[in-house]
Amino acid sequence: MRGTVRKISLPRRLVSDLMHASIRVPFVSLARPLNIRQLLEARALAAQPPGWAAIFVKAFSLVAKDEPVLRTLYAKWPWPSFYELPRSVAMVAIARVEDGQDCVLPQKVPAADELPLAEVDAQIRHAKHAPIAEVPAFRKILMATRLPLPLRRLIWMIGLNFGRQRANYFGSFGVTSVAAYGGGELHALSPGPFILSYGLVEQDQTIDVVIRWDHRIADAALIAKALTRLEQVLNTEIAAELRSHRQQAEPKPVRAVAT
Repeated sequence: MRGTVRKISLPRRLVSDLMHASIRVPFVSLARPLNIRQLLEARALAAQPPGWAAIFVKAFSLVAKDEPVLRTLYAKWPWPSFYELPRSVAMVAIARVEDGQDCVLPQKVPAADELPLAEVDAQIRHAKHAPIAEVPAFRKILMATRLPLPLRRLIWMIGLNFGRQRANYFGSFGVTSVAAYGGGELHALSPGPFILSYGLVEQDQTIDVVIRWDHRIADAALIAKALTRLEQVLNTEIAAELRSHRQQAEPKPVRAVAT
């Protein structure tokens, strides 16, 4: 059958490179509904509620702050080893439309646990709406994607196999979701070591969360405990921050002065 040959766009070429880099990662996944009643109550009262991606980026970073394994990478060079990072680096999948085509690009958000939630949200929203040239993470990855295939493979090999470079290029965990387009349990692929996806908020005030991870780094028991801790962080630290922002935004009552 006669068809039409179409050029592969840069964002699609990036996805192809990403899938090639993910082939040999021994991923395991764990899904669980998290009860987020207290978080929902606090978020409903916020004048400008942050997006769910920002909430999960900061919450997972807070969990990883107390659990070094969640900040650990698997590096092959100069010999196979674990590389523990001093802080988390999130890579958030940003859905955009470029030249009339849907695409996904990664936005880097380092040390989200040390940032106000509003700042994390602002970085993600900027990556969603700003021109590609104004987003450093996009410029960097697309610059490499423009190179010929042999050079791209070499750059990815270096970026993936040295611990320090892996953190710079790919972060310590990813966050992705298709909740904006409807429900569904997403089991995404990445070079690892951890990738978190979330679904829609259900009527019983739960949200489905999936964590996929490199089994060379951690076992299921640790991830199960991390999900329990993630639920706690969402309903305590994150909810408390949302409430504090509301209190700061409310005007203080003016006390009448007798004359």
